[in-house]
Amino acid sequence: MDQIKEQQYAESIRQQYAPKSESVTKLEQLKRLDAKVHRPAAVFAYIFGIIGALVLGAGMCLAMRIIGDLMPLGIVIGVIGIAMVTVNYFIYKAILKSRKRKYADQVMSLSDELLNR
Repeated sequence: MDQIKEQQYAESIRQQYAPKSESVTKLEQLKRLDAKVHRPAAVFAYIFGIIGALVLGAGMCLAMRIIGDLMPLGIVIGVIGIAMVTVNYFIYKAILKSRKRKYADQVMSLSDELLNR
């Protein structure tokens, strides 16, 4: 019994050090392609949303006279920040739609192969 456990343990350690297989399955290719479609849109949305929120916050600070006595400028900057945060979702959807159009053929062919169609 101990010899079987030792062999299993030795095999598990051996698998950790064995070179990884270079072959990529169709499902892995499909997952990578899907990530390639979604990632740029998500990265843009996060970055643009953070910048919009910071602009809005700076405008609020100016309007409430926390970092200066420039209330009219603060209101204008705050409205710009609100506009940035508002359009962020629509820009995200547009980027995602264009990327889906770009990679649709590849995704459909890979998924057809996986679904045996």
